[in-house]
Amino acid sequence: MGILNVTPDSFSDGGAYRSFEEAVARGLEMEAEGAAILDVGGESTRPGSMPVPVDEELRRVIPVIRQLAAKSNAVISVDTTKAAVARGATAAGARIVNDTSALADDPEMAEAVRASGAAVVLMHRRGSPATMQEAPYYDALFDELLAELTARIDAAEGAGIDPERILVDPGIGFGKRLCDNLALHRHLDRLLVLGRPIVFGPSRKSFLGSLTGAPPAERVFGTAAAVAAAVLRGANVVRVHDVKEMREVVEVAYAIRGEASW
Repeated sequence: MGILNVTPDSFSDGGAYRSFEEAVARGLEMEAEGAAILDVGGESTRPGSMPVPVDEELRRVIPVIRQLAAKSNAVISVDTTKAAVARGATAAGARIVNDTSALADDPEMAEAVRASGAAVVLMHRRGSPATMQEAPYYDALFDELLAELTARIDAAEGAGIDPERILVDPGIGFGKRLCDNLALHRHLDRLLVLGRPIVFGPSRKSFLGSLTGAPPAERVFGTAAAVAAAVLRGANVVRVHDVKEMREVVEVAYAIRGEASW
């Protein structure tokens, strides 16, 4: 899953694509580099970020999604917590809704996903992006993670979303300490009990900077280590900025795991 942020303030690539033409070009480039999914986001969810108005988020993402859906063979995903954006994006051609709140922020989101027939990524998050990294704490990380993701899966299914269209994401960096992020890598296979495909997104995140001292744009090798570890522990989708490099990491990790990646 290639990350395509059309925002001015994302932690790694905010402002990188100043026009929708540049964003579309980057999306097509990522597809050529090996991305099977293009995840388009119009609102930063970095720690400390604030929400943007619905109209602005729609203005940022809809032209990009519409063009990519017309020009690309990749599956288009929209990274949003807003039902109005999900509706607009799926009408424009998105086939996945990647919701960092796991359908919890907007009471209309579950119905928007159900009505569209799109797949949905339910991500685990403690708190809002504005506050989630202030003082995260867990008594029992995996017990709590599994309980909270199970509750969100149940809510999605209860709203009529096809269970076969639900994916889960443990939420690296979303209300997690360094020790939690590392534990998620070590024991990611514990999430297999949920019976849903696992999405994993360590790309360029701050826990890598804590370990290596590298700024976001220079965390490609740290990201590679995290991606390899995640694939070996059962990740089905990795969400990354550096598609070309991570495609090679995935190919090798899958071979070590004893499976063909495609």
